[in-house]
Amino acid sequence: MSETKSAGLDTPGTGVESETDLSLIKPAAAVILFVLAITVITLRFYRLDELPPGLFIDEGANGLDALQVLQGSHSVYFPENNGREPLGIYLMALSTSILGRTELAIRLPTALASMCTVFAIFWLGYLLFGREGDGGPATPWRGLLVGGFGAGLMAVSLAQTVIGRTSFRVNFLPLLLTLCLALLWEGWRRRSWRRVALAGVCAGLLAYTYIAARVTPFLFLFLGLSFLAPWGRNEAEAAISGRGSLSRRLSSLNSRLRAELPLASVFVGVSSVLAAPILVYFVLNPDYFFLRSSQVSVFEPGSGLFGSLWALVVNVWEHLLAFGIRGDPNWRHNYSGQPLLNIWEAFFFWLGAGTAVRRWRQPAFRLPLLWLGLLLLPALLSSDGNVPHFLRMFGATPAIYLLAGVGVWETVRFLRDRFPWEQFRWAPLLRRERTMAATVVAAAAGLTLIQGVHTHRAYFQEWAAAPEVNLAYDQIWTELALALNELPSTRSTVNLIVLNSDYAWHDEAGMQPGFDYLYSGAAATRLIHATATHNLAPKVKSMLASLEDVSAVHFVGGVNSRVGETALSDRQVAVILEKYGRYLGDESHDSFQIHSYADIDLSGSWTYYDHLEPLTVHYDGGISIHGFALGQGKGQLSLNQHFDLDGDRSWWAAMQWQTAPDLESVFSISLRLHDAEGGVVYQQDAVLEDFETSTTNRWQAEEPVETLHFLAFPSDLSPGEYELRLVVYDFESQKPTVEIGVWEAEKTLTRMKVGERE
Repeated sequence: MSETKSAGLDTPGTGVESETDLSLIKPAAAVILFVLAITVITLRFYRLDELPPGLFIDEGANGLDALQVLQGSHSVYFPENNGREPLGIYLMALSTSILGRTELAIRLPTALASMCTVFAIFWLGYLLFGREGDGGPATPWRGLLVGGFGAGLMAVSLAQTVIGRTSFRVNFLPLLLTLCLALLWEGWRRRSWRRVALAGVCAGLLAYTYIAARVTPFLFLFLGLSFLAPWGRNEAEAAISGRGSLSRRLSSLNSRLRAELPLASVFVGVSSVLAAPILVYFVLNPDYFFLRSSQVSVFEPGSGLFGSLWALVVNVWEHLLAFGIRGDPNWRHNYSGQPLLNIWEAFFFWLGAGTAVRRWRQPAFRLPLLWLGLLLLPALLSSDGNVPHFLRMFGATPAIYLLAGVGVWETVRFLRDRFPWEQFRWAPLLRRERTMAATVVAAAAGLTLIQGVHTHRAYFQEWAAAPEVNLAYDQIWTELALALNELPSTRSTVNLIVLNSDYAWHDEAGMQPGFDYLYSGAAATRLIHATATHNLAPKVKSMLASLEDVSAVHFVGGVNSRVGETALSDRQVAVILEKYGRYLGDESHDSFQIHSYADIDLSGSWTYYDHLEPLTVHYDGGISIHGFALGQGKGQLSLNQHFDLDGDRSWWAAMQWQTAPDLESVFSISLRLHDAEGGVVYQQDAVLEDFETSTTNRWQAEEPVETLHFLAFPSDLSPGEYELRLVVYDFESQKPTVEIGVWEAEKTLTRMKVGERE
């Protein structure tokens, strides 16, 4: 029976391998590697210069740090933006020097790291499970299957695809940790100083990857100590040592320590030398070491012991749900809160984890358990409202997928040994070594490709099309930078961006970091927050005057506005720039518009109107109007005159108001255009707000307040005479207030005449 089993998949403990069976290992490994390569290259690099659709804040900050490196500012730690380890930044600087300031340059290093991690997992899985214990029989098919499935699951993971295609520096952590453990495992087994030294190099570089790497020294320590315990030795040595006296056991431990100390010294020495610069930096700047950890720790000051413990319990539970139930809600880490492992992957993971617990005395099973437990700690001990957090548990993902591979192996072994194959006529064929090997390899390759196709569709068709993704990655800022790069610009040109809402985060200069990295034009870029539009015209002039020799402006409007709307601040800036400059034209994009102006004149006082036409109306509601001006584009019109509708420039109306003391009403106005028969052909309603968006009940009593309104008269008005009338009414009750002494709600502001079109 054992000979029959060994002819197909290796059976632990038999030590029997046929030459034909062993000859199939290399072709099988080549097939698996080929499938892994096709899958991971497609998922990590296809359209990498387009997707994700923009550089979000952290990616832009990485890019700015990379530009500093290229400008000669070198450091072992970049303390800005909550602190950043430098390995990824230096690699991004290298790719930027080759590819220029592009999205591809920022994301290529991390995508390469994500791809290489897949092959590193395959190698480590084969090393760990390709032999039964220390000096035991070879089990290459088990190693191939565990490593192949583990690597395949990581290659086709949707979350790994999302994170791997984004320039998160965490992508270097699983790669270096997996390589370190593979080199350490093989170096120790072969007593190879070179491999152990290379493992030390990888371990030392871990300190320069991501904050979660600070847990890895404990992994190396606990793993090393586990080999000194009785269960860390082979069974015969453990049995002899267990029967001896205390002095004999201590002597045995001492001799074992002396035997392992040279290799351990090589590993610790090399890794310590490489990590020393950043460790010295943290010794000299301890606040930076704890900066980010203290911001997201579950042990918040003031929450008390019970509150902190309860937060920890909830956090642990939420992260356990990532294995088959629900996952990270952040669209930059995942797709729509999907779990890290789907149902069938989670089944294999829990089966593999259970197998590893049952066989924890064997180092190959003990290692992924220690790895999983320790590298999950950064996620379990931190919480900032984004739970579970795939980025913080990223260092544990190789162990997760290796344990899932163990679960697949255990399932195959169970089906092979327990299922009554004898009742099937084709069972003898299945038992043949070539057939069994081909079946296992085909199953691993087929499942990887099928899941890869599903992931490809989910990422490139569903995730990429979700509106949440554009928002999460600040797509508008990337599009804006690329659009401005295409415009002619000189040092006398200014890009003026007006934000119509409070934007979440900007760098010290006020700009979004991704924009700053991607924009390479000569023109200076300035940002104006227009959540309050009071005195916006002089603010624009003051900003332009602070720059030397400004002759042209590219004004960007519509940023953060709703689709199809033009914010009041955008219209105000357009009016004032056209009045004091020469309008050149505009470009319309999906999320913004770029208006260009030349010959900017900064000598004037920069007001929207030249003067207010005298107009005094006192309303019984406690509000009065004291002046009115009407214009189109840069020109103010004299009232009661002929006007031409060109349809390109917005009409504007400026008014001056005054309110009585203790006014509690919120008033609105209705501007209505009547034809000669008295019919309303156009109406524009708006709540009365000053340039600080304060409504009438919050205005300073008896102080003049100016308002600006924009009108879009129909372009198909028939020639003839029209009247522009004003109605003031209470916003809540919709009841008009009337002119005192006249007791009429409507007030004629001006008469207008539309001429014949040629």
